[in-house]
Amino acid sequence: MGCSRNQGLIAGAVIGAVLALFGGILMPVGDMLIEKTIKKEVVLEEGTTAFKNWVKTGTEVYRQFWIFDVQNPDEVIANSSNIKVKQVGPYTYRVRYLAKENITHDSDNYTVSFVQPNGAIFEPTLSVGSENDTFTVLNLAVAAIPHLYPNAFVQMVLNSLIKKSKSSLFQRRTVKELLWGYKDPFLNLVPYPIATTIGVFFPYNNTVDGVYKVFSGKDDVTKVAIIDTYKGKKSIYAVFGGEINLKGISVFRFILPPKAFASPIQNPDNHCFCTDREVSNNCTYYGILDISKCKDGKPVIISLPHFLHASPEVSEKIEGLRPNEEEHSTFLDVEPITGFTLQFAKRLQVNLLVKTSKKIDVLKRLTSNYLVPILWLNETGTIGNEKAEMFKKQVTGKINLLGLVQIVLLSVGVVMFVAFMISYCACRSMKAK
Repeated sequence: MGCSRNQGLIAGAVIGAVLALFGGILMPVGDMLIEKTIKKEVVLEEGTTAFKNWVKTGTEVYRQFWIFDVQNPDEVIANSSNIKVKQVGPYTYRVRYLAKENITHDSDNYTVSFVQPNGAIFEPTLSVGSENDTFTVLNLAVAAIPHLYPNAFVQMVLNSLIKKSKSSLFQRRTVKELLWGYKDPFLNLVPYPIATTIGVFFPYNNTVDGVYKVFSGKDDVTKVAIIDTYKGKKSIYAVFGGEINLKGISVFRFILPPKAFASPIQNPDNHCFCTDREVSNNCTYYGILDISKCKDGKPVIISLPHFLHASPEVSEKIEGLRPNEEEHSTFLDVEPITGFTLQFAKRLQVNLLVKTSKKIDVLKRLTSNYLVPILWLNETGTIGNEKAEMFKKQVTGKINLLGLVQIVLLSVGVVMFVAFMISYCACRSMKAK
């Protein structure tokens, strides 16, 4: 009887040890198997689930616009006063709903290249008004003259056309006109071939954005769909900002660091964004990037909304700005196992540099340069509730279930081994007495 009991206790201890060992082995082996399965489906190559969803995303992406309505245009022109602005918005459009085109794979560098067709559909239910809402904004054509035509005689000729067309430094435009284009009355009078339609994002519909080159994730799943280059140039980078919970999914938040908009003195990588040393105070101003080289010489400057993280001097002539880290910063939320971006918010402000000019009436009373904000945008996308549940079921759910099984096996095995060994030792001790 005692022998049978001892054998049973030893058998129980052995079973417990086996369960614990199996639970321990399952941890690295199970993780490896799941990781292998995930890698197979999340890389950007023909036939994978990720590739199908990536070519034409099912997640709705919106671009929201806030317009800076100028409150005192006459005072600015006459007295070089501070510009008082009031932001109005959002005016929301659905974008990036068209499938990517010209997709090519580079198996040697593990990258995929493509262009993104542009299209914008106005969403009235997500907007504060209609596309026909009208605001006082900077006259894009007039503001660009000193930059595009520095010759004094040419400016005198253009000044006569400005007056003849009854144009000024500021104008009244609808949201639709400002964003997507309008026939400019001043440009219509220019006596040589020139584009007469102008807008902040003109042309847009029926055009393509790119070429983008992104990582396929074949060699490193954490780099899936991360942009390597844009139009042959390196893209702006993000840094780790923390871990958050998004609809029950643990994600890593990456943010756009202030260094991305740092002055060339602080960040030499930004030297190409400083084209006017006088205006930029010898390239020491930070928080702004001059992209005029990409805009055929037009004085376009980009920044974070409300000049967040910018030099104080940049906005000292503008009243009504209220930079806010939560509302105006850029971020993307990445699921660390698959490398999928499940949520993002790309926030940028479009500004025009306005210079004084003694040959142009509406500019000659300006006593200093102005960096005038036109609008800021928030392009955002978030995984839908249905897709979030599907993601949790197919990815994180399996991992969590495997982890639970591992813990149960290991825990039960250890408890059984310890309990049966204690019982066995106790029986041996009692028998010895």
